[in-house]
Amino acid sequence: MLTDTFFEVLRHEGVAAIATLGSQPHMVNTWNSYIRMTEDGRCLLIPVGGMHQTEKNVAVTPKVLLTVGAREVTGKRGLPGTGFLVAGTAEFLSEGEDFDRVKAEYGWARAVLKVTVASATQTL
Repeated sequence: MLTDTFFEVLRHEGVAAIATLGSQPHMVNTWNSYIRMTEDGRCLLIPVGGMHQTEKNVAVTPKVLLTVGAREVTGKRGLPGTGFLVAGTAEFLSEGEDFDRVKAEYGWARAVLKVTVASATQTL
């Protein structure tokens, strides 16, 4: 589901956008370089500093959409730049192995947004 091209995008800096619904539709940004994978490769782990509205929304409706992109990675048509739309379900973690792993790398993280990927579509 998550391709080599997706992982190549994460190796380049760019803005990642996370959209949630819940009580108030909301979008928040983070950086591609902050996104990690769980050991089993099924979930994305994102350090959380703020994201308070995102957390409220996920408590109501855990479905999320996430976009990532990088100009440095060749796209579907052989041109510079590609991106992905990721759909999944999210939860906020404040303890456990995944939290500890991310917290060790990003000491400022108050939580971890864990996204279980349902689909990842290359958009460019």
